[in-house]
Amino acid sequence: MPGRHYSKFLPPSLAMSELVCQKLDNDATDMLIDKWLDRPHRPDSYYDWFQRVRERKHAANANARRAQTLLWNKGVFVPENIFTRTVDTGRLIPLDRTWVTHVYHHRSMKRLTMMPVIFSMLPELMLLRGMHDRGCDEIYVIVTDLKRHEMDQVTEYFQYVCQHTSSGYLKPSVERKINHDYIQLTSTLDRNRRTPCFPQLDLTLRAILYEKRPPFVVLFSHQTLSYSQILFAHAHFVPARDVYHDFPSGCPNPGCTDNCCELVRFPKFGAERAAVLSMDGEAGGGKGRKRRKVRYRYGRKACPKEMCNWIDCDVCFCADDASPPDPNAGGSVSGASGEGSSEGGSSEYGEGGTEDGHAGGGGAGVRTGFAGLVCSRCKLVKYCSSEHQRLDWDEHRRVCVKPAAE
Repeated sequence: MPGRHYSKFLPPSLAMSELVCQKLDNDATDMLIDKWLDRPHRPDSYYDWFQRVRERKHAANANARRAQTLLWNKGVFVPENIFTRTVDTGRLIPLDRTWVTHVYHHRSMKRLTMMPVIFSMLPELMLLRGMHDRGCDEIYVIVTDLKRHEMDQVTEYFQYVCQHTSSGYLKPSVERKINHDYIQLTSTLDRNRRTPCFPQLDLTLRAILYEKRPPFVVLFSHQTLSYSQILFAHAHFVPARDVYHDFPSGCPNPGCTDNCCELVRFPKFGAERAAVLSMDGEAGGGKGRKRRKVRYRYGRKACPKEMCNWIDCDVCFCADDASPPDPNAGGSVSGASGEGSSEGGSSEYGEGGTEDGHAGGGGAGVRTGFAGLVCSRCKLVKYCSSEHQRLDWDEHRRVCVKPAAE
């Protein structure tokens, strides 16, 4: 448990933070999204990138149902028509889900509204929110005035501390390095009159990660020549390189491709170049390697699952090599729209197989004994029953198209 006194080696309590928290609710997020869609400078680099996303066609294979994906197959440019694969439940959901933002800042800024802060990185937050089905209804942002090189140093410090203090045991060399870097950063930021001071920045960020367990935290800098950093709790939460490799840097200039003027350091090149705070993905990954024991977990734990695409269902599917229900037990499932599989409403397996799949969403994470019913048109989503497929059709129809191979 975190101590009552501030420590560089133990998780602090958020109640100890002196930063002011400004809360932006779902209605404020909705208003910002509407404002962003109606921005006068459209088209811009973001709109051009989404147009390139629309030109991509997904493949018909098992990996397409597991890998990260972003699809805009039908309709106009609105979040309701752009779908992303969630990294926690494997569902394909639209980007129209809002969130509550908690913005922590120095008390000297308490009379200022934090809505411009969120608006400046709204596309990035929409995509990151869409990647998480659960645990991302609240997003945490800490406002600083760090310059570029200072942001780099602070990021390296937090990565080192979170990775080496999670086990609760520190080697003397690690403890000396943390003490040295902490004193150096505190002195440098204090000399440059940065707000908030580094002890408060360290306390607030680690307390948020430990108590709130978000998948990521944003360190926002309002310095003109700096950037905002996204700190991920686990490598599994980082956007995939093959999907976001050409994501715009955030510069207001539509023709700019220089990362030196990026506003938000969005990890376009995957986990290798992202700011990841956990080593869970590396520990235990190799054969014969011993998994690190985690005593103090900073951020959310990665527990990827493959669940029924109906949002109110808690059924988790087993591996694809499990025995499916008998397809001869019942006839083929007709489309949810009443027009058969041409509308993407049918499944690979028969309707009779749903009895073995525990169609009722009983408890959280109820596992089935088969691999699920796959949409026969897009091959992208699974359902535990034909009933849940029909319930999800109003939303899924906006993205359901035949894959490129067909």
